[in-house]
Formats: sequence, C-alpha cells, structure tokens
Amino acid sequence: MFEARLVQGSILKKVLEALKDLITEACWDVSSSGISLQSMDSSHVSLVQLTLRSDGFDSYRCDRNLAMGVNLSSMSKILKCAGNEDIITLRAEDNADTLALVFETPNQEKVSDYEMKLMDLDVEQLGIPEQEYSCVVKMPSGEFARICRDLSQIGDAVMISCAKDGVKFSATGELGTGNVKLSQTSSVDKEEEAVTIEMNEPVQLIFALNYLNFFTKATPLSKTVTLSMSADIPLGELFDTPKDCRLYMDEERLSLP
Repeated sequence: MFEARLVQGSILKKVLEALKDLITEACWDVSSSGISLQSMDSSHVSLVQLTLRSDGFDSYRCDRNLAMGVNLSSMSKILKCAGNEDIITLRAEDNADTLALVFETPNQEKVSDYEMKLMDLDVEQLGIPEQEYSCVVKMPSGEFARICRDLSQIGDAVMISCAKDGVKFSATGELGTGNVKLSQTSSVDKEEEAVTIEMNEPVQLIFALNYLNFFTKATPLSKTVTLSMSADIPLGELFDTPKDCRLYMDEERLSLP
C-alpha cells in the first residue's frame, strides 16, 4: 500500500506543470524515502530528475517499493481539477494498475476522487555522477525566466558567459543582438534576490532557448535557481523548494560557432 498526503497540494500541481511539456511519460519510483522520477525528453537533449522526499509530505506510507508508469499529460489534466488550496492524496495498492488521486477542499464538505490508469514502462535508470563545475551561479528564478523569455525574441540560442564579476546572457538573430549582464551582488535585503557566483575558471557556453524556456516553467516552485556550468558537461539547473521537493534539469550545450 502506498499513500501520500500533501496539504499544500499546489506544489504537486506546479511540478506537473513544469514537466508535462518536456516529457510525456515517466516512471515514478516510490519507496519509503519518497518519490523520484528520472526521464529524458524525446530528443535526448535534456534530462529531468525529480525528488519528492517523504518528509515533505504531511503523511506518507509505502509498504513496498513501487514503479508507477505515469502519463504526465493525463496526470496534469486531473490535477487541474484540484483547487490551489486543496489537500491532495495519492494512493495505490501494491500491484495496482491505477493511481488514485483524492482532493479535499478545506473548510468545505467537498471531496473529489479520480483514478488514473498506469502505464507499463521499460525505463533505464541513468546515473548522474557528482561533478566539479567551472562556474556555479545562483540567482532569482524569476529573473532567469525573464532573461530567457526576452532573449528568445532575439534568437534561438543564448550564450552564457561567466566570470568573477558577473554572468552575461547574449543572443543574436536576424533583427540584431541582445545582451543582459548580471553583476554579483554584495548586499541585498532578501537572500533569494542575490546573485552569487562560485567560479574556478571562466566559461562561455551556448544553449537552445526553447529548452531553457521549458525549464523555467519550474519557476513557481522556487524563488532561486542554481546554474552549474562546465565546458564538456550539460548545463545543470536546480530548483529547491521548502517542502523537500528537488527538481534538477540539464541540457546539452550547442557547439560554439
């Protein structure tokens, strides 16, 4: 028997909204420590790794490990039936071919329940080794989303140049060029508004903006995003939330012209 109850159900809604356009189906691995997901997009350009730790749920029970094949588009449609303030419970029997989703509306005598068919997926787990990165930038996630959105009006790719004094985002297209530079901040009122840079050596890498715009759909999950960069390693993006939800995405770089 598996059952997980999340009072702040909007977190699960935001997770699915961030994933559904990038990957269509994935295996949710359920264990006593929590729920994890790992999948590549259909083009094998980007990798998504999600961890929902058991401590982040208000109640959590998992009698035995389960592997649930989930159509993310279908799950997102069902979760749209839940209000942002609803309590969400996920439930499945040990050998079930369906996942039950229960939505409770606080302060109302209203309970909605849905059953979603599970899929039989043959998924290969990919190891993500610990890496030493040349440059790690932590910045407000909303600012990163805006930069990607703005520069996608200029070109299809962005060059990210990282140095000790700041990080620069540049795009070139038929209408011209665009550049946004963020300097490292020394003092801010709120930690989540800071731009911090840990650099071993400067980097200059190019990435496809359409994938970065997919990644930034995770912005509502976290006030900050961590960008990890090295010359021969995919760009890593990490979104951490206070409710023990950890979403990691990476994208292969494009070749420098």
